[in-house]
Amino acid sequence: MSDTAATNDGFNPRLIAAVVAIGIVAFVALWALIALGPQVSSGNDGGGHALSKAAPGYAGIVDLVERAGGHVELRRRVEPAAYDDYTQLTILTPTARTRPEEMKELFAAQGDAPVLVVLPKWAAGVIPGQAPPKPGWVSGGFAVLPPARLLPEEYFGKVRVGRAKSANENARSWVGGREIRLAGPGRLHTITGDGLEPLITAADGSAILARARDRDLYILADPDLINNLAFSSREKAAAAASLIDGIAEDAAADGLAFDLTLNGFGGQRSLLRFAFVPPFIGITLCLIAAGLLALWQAWMRFGPALNPRRAIPVSKAALIANSADLIRQARRELDGADAFVKSQRIAIARRLHAPGGLDDEATDRWIDKHLDTGKESFSSLARRLPLARNTHEFLEGAQALHDIRKDLLRDS
Repeated sequence: MSDTAATNDGFNPRLIAAVVAIGIVAFVALWALIALGPQVSSGNDGGGHALSKAAPGYAGIVDLVERAGGHVELRRRVEPAAYDDYTQLTILTPTARTRPEEMKELFAAQGDAPVLVVLPKWAAGVIPGQAPPKPGWVSGGFAVLPPARLLPEEYFGKVRVGRAKSANENARSWVGGREIRLAGPGRLHTITGDGLEPLITAADGSAILARARDRDLYILADPDLINNLAFSSREKAAAAASLIDGIAEDAAADGLAFDLTLNGFGGQRSLLRFAFVPPFIGITLCLIAAGLLALWQAWMRFGPALNPRRAIPVSKAALIANSADLIRQARRELDGADAFVKSQRIAIARRLHAPGGLDDEATDRWIDKHLDTGKESFSSLARRLPLARNTHEFLEGAQALHDIRKDLLRDS
């Protein structure tokens, strides 16, 4: 036999408790990660947003502005931060799959604050079988024109997106009092529209950077002027920093704010997320504690384990009780009167050594001689009991016969 004592339940309570505890913790952690995953993600996934260190991303310009002493906020909510004496230039980096409703919601949330929309350009990713040089980088991609629906007509009018061979190198571009000298790529993405005021133009006259005529809304048609590709050389990096500074000065902004909600890193409102953030995190902890207490109460036993009882007890008393219960359920109590009288007669006659050869009536008269005067005779009870009309009369007569037997035989 094994030296380890087996429990009555057939399993180790500590092992089961550990399995249940690990399951509860894993379940809560899973839902917490589902709810808060977009907010705690590093975002280095090769996309075109401010958390990405890949070529289409904007982590380089964020790092450059912070190193220069500027303030950059990475927003994971649609609601803008409100300051009385501080203005931020919100930079939107939509993707080709961004819906117009999402853009309208962000524009409405910003109110009168300046907004810069950087249109997407690259469809990039990891080529199967070709690993990128570093985690989060892309190994290939191609340029595609973004859809014009990213720019709602009620804010920018009707806009057309196109391409140009190069920037207008002969024209001097001034943005916010700064002269901008672009060191852009050979093929630029541009925009045109009646509701736009061009700030920087390409060789064909189309706009690379434009501003809405009646709002502080800016559009940068080609993201390669400020994304991580612009940091491939010192000249391009300086031009990117100068372009961002010029737009911020033209908008009278004191800092930058990159929006991340359009790229899937927002903390959108949801009941699941509310369960893990203040002030509802307290209710969640109380529910978890209540569940643990209920589990503990169900786990603990009040006293030793009870052995299962037999369905039919083994004893004479149990046999008599079961027989009596069957007679009661069949409603045949009165049918046993003759048998009860006979059993009492035989028991008394045997114990008192009645003469042999007596019939029932003679035996009853012989028993009457042994009774005290003034008591009802055994013979009269023996004749009356079979004539009982209900259980009450039957029980009354049976009790009287039992009392006679107890007095004569001195037993119970």
